[in-house]
Amino acid sequence: MAPAAAVPVLLLLAAAASAVTAAWDLRALRCGFSGDCECGFGPDLRGLECELAVSVVGQPLARQQVMRAVRQFLAEQSPAKPLVMSFHGSTGTGKTYVSSMLVRYLFQGGLRSPYVHQFSPIVHFPHAEHIEQYKESLKNWIQGNLTRCGRSAFLFDEMDKMHPGLIDVILPFLGPSWVVYGTNYRKAIFIFISNAGGEQINAMTLDLWQARKDREEISLQDLEPAISRAVFDNPHSGFWKSGIINESLIDFVVPFLPLKHHHVKQCVVSELVQQGLEVRPGVVQEVADSIPYFPEEEKIFSSTGCKTVASRISFFL
Repeated sequence: MAPAAAVPVLLLLAAAASAVTAAWDLRALRCGFSGDCECGFGPDLRGLECELAVSVVGQPLARQQVMRAVRQFLAEQSPAKPLVMSFHGSTGTGKTYVSSMLVRYLFQGGLRSPYVHQFSPIVHFPHAEHIEQYKESLKNWIQGNLTRCGRSAFLFDEMDKMHPGLIDVILPFLGPSWVVYGTNYRKAIFIFISNAGGEQINAMTLDLWQARKDREEISLQDLEPAISRAVFDNPHSGFWKSGIINESLIDFVVPFLPLKHHHVKQCVVSELVQQGLEVRPGVVQEVADSIPYFPEEEKIFSSTGCKTVASRISFFL
């Protein structure tokens, strides 16, 4: 019998999947098979590019990758497969922030759009012993929502905490087939977000700094093999021995670099402005200085990125 804590989660996913699957009316079928129905999809690429440049600090490689991915995908009237991106980096570097920004500029309502779906392993898949039930519910949920609208987005947060083997149930939806389970899914977008690979990214960035090279000199070709090994060979990762990695179904790996002190100061300024507070240089400096940095002696890169900036500001006002 399922533990009491797990039952509501399973029932919720099952009920939601059943409700969505039941919506096979003519409009849903036309949307799924012909792509005539765009389901609140209204991309603003110019706005996205501008906000990425203004609001995302210290991540030129991530900005370039996201824009390249979206432009290439939307340039195809009938894409060969869905767009699959995987965001990697240590905590506080902007992965979740960029993913929410992306869907905000693609879908009316952003994360509140009924065609944008978020999954968290802690919330939706908490118990390893129920993995087979989770697999069935997840497959039905995605199939049902793609039947409702082929132009849907699915965000999987904290992939490093996902139970190994679970995510492969969606593998049929990520490839170049025309139809899966009676559903045309090639206009969908899948985004995986993970801290896995963050250590490798940080180490490579630190090596470059020690070699007196600019962090901007890091290329995707330098990082991608190390990230793939980190997620594929880690038995605690949701991508452990995954067919998604093995079959090269991820179109774009998006690395997020560790942030330096001046990047954190930019985050502090942005947060003060967002809270409607006066931007005082002394406060900005104190907040940025209060965050832990690595290596221990040189203190070059923030250990927590900008994640704790908002919660620290009140201590220095």
